[in-house]
Amino acid sequence: MQRSKVNALIDDAIALLHAHQIRLPPFAYWTPGEWAGKGAECDEIRHCKLGWDITDFGSGRFEEVGLTVFTVRNGHPQQTPYTAKPYAEKILMVGENQHTPMHHHLRKSEDIICRSGGNILCRVYNSSADGTLAGSDVAVSLDGVLHHVEAGHIFVLEPGMSITLTPHLYHEFWAQPGTGTSIAGEVSSVNDDETDNVFLDGCGRFPSIEEDVPATHKLCTEY
Repeated sequence: MQRSKVNALIDDAIALLHAHQIRLPPFAYWTPGEWAGKGAECDEIRHCKLGWDITDFGSGRFEEVGLTVFTVRNGHPQQTPYTAKPYAEKILMVGENQHTPMHHHLRKSEDIICRSGGNILCRVYNSSADGTLAGSDVAVSLDGVLHHVEAGHIFVLEPGMSITLTPHLYHEFWAQPGTGTSIAGEVSSVNDDETDNVFLDGCGRFPSIEEDVPATHKLCTEY
């Protein structure tokens, strides 16, 4: 991805969130120059990878395969003292027909909550013993109500609705065409994007950045 694209996406995300009366913590707005003056007092942000996370999953097609994320809080799976925080929270901005590719987590359980804007569509499969998509029925909780559905079922999450995604449950999601960009929340156990994601097609989690212009904000992998 070009840095100019990343800069523009962050600006667009801030404008979208502000339009919905959602404010971010102070470090969301810090420039790289401001970051240069921050010391050890900000190590939790750095080590737990809080902040902006813009990815096209290596696709080169952000509008079709991509996601804009802001990680508000997170612990760390190994590094003390951050292991004492066993939870994470993210804000997701999902475009119409913008897919987060089919994947599952080895350890993380998460709730995806459609907060505002467009509907979220979420397709689910069990993981088979060889790591592929299983054909067995899937048991999934939506807002505390257990549903049994066929493999590949697509749930429609309207604003206010949520789905619980447990380890080894394959899922992909996108915003329903015609309903607008979705602002979603992710509430989960500790997030570890380095080792906990298993993508069905083997795609990458973080993008390669082409530095065509200076950065206006640091990504969570750039501290």
